[in-house]
Amino acid sequence: MSIKRNRWLIVSVLVVAVAAFLALSLLPIFSATTGRRQSENSTAQSTDTLAAQQEELETRAKGYELVLQREPDNQTALRGLVEARIQLQDIEGVIEPLEKLAELNPDIPDYQVLLGQTKQRVGDLEGAAQSYRAVLTSAPGNMNALQGLVALLIQQERPQAAIGLLQDTLKTADQANQVQAGSIDTTSVQLLLGQIYAEESRFEDAIAIYDQAIKQDAQDFRPLLAKALVLQEQDKKDEAKPLFDNALALAPDQFKDQIQQLSQGQIPTPPGAGTPPAAPQPDESGAAPEKEAEVAQ
Repeated sequence: MSIKRNRWLIVSVLVVAVAAFLALSLLPIFSATTGRRQSENSTAQSTDTLAAQQEELETRAKGYELVLQREPDNQTALRGLVEARIQLQDIEGVIEPLEKLAELNPDIPDYQVLLGQTKQRVGDLEGAAQSYRAVLTSAPGNMNALQGLVALLIQQERPQAAIGLLQDTLKTADQANQVQAGSIDTTSVQLLLGQIYAEESRFEDAIAIYDQAIKQDAQDFRPLLAKALVLQEQDKKDEAKPLFDNALALAPDQFKDQIQQLSQGQIPTPPGAGTPPAAPQPDESGAAPEKEAEVAQ
């Protein structure tokens, strides 16, 4: 991956830096699992140990499956099965329990977003788009779904469609926010749009949209950083430096190292890299996943 691509990847992360991330995200869990296995290999763990861990995961997954045969709507078991199959790298096997979770929780869009991520990962792009759009139909400002659909359109080499989606979202933002305050984070949408402009080398358009965001909220470090990156890409380092400095001063501590790296033209370390993701939590009515699995065995 090029340095340029990594720079815009970090901006994509910063788009939702002030919002809550999903409690369960497939890509971080998958990456963390892969990282753990690489670490295990580097410490020369025995084949028997690795086989035992694999067997334990398979047993856990089987336990959840047995619970679901008796109680198909048991959300604790559904979430546990999702996590176990991710750790087994059975990404296709994640789809069915996620579909059930999305069906059981229509008021929790995160499940539909995760379903979209999973389908996108296994190559079902049409199914992924349907999942993202299902969320955006009722919540056009859902940044997780919006980012997912934008990434999907870019993957399909349809940048103009992604630009149109974001422009339409911005056009409806004022009205939507009058009905429900804060339903669309205008700045985050602008940052996504500017990111696409920048990746398409439409630098003037990117700077224009970032200037709008800066004018709306001078205390938000994200558009300052994004504009600095565009200027840096154009080799306008003297103009970029004060923007980097301002972004660094305004940013939360967890992003300062990345901003410093970006200002020096380095590939940034993603925020939270190496931090294990949060495991899915059982609902109030469900027993702990381990207990469910033990009963089923």
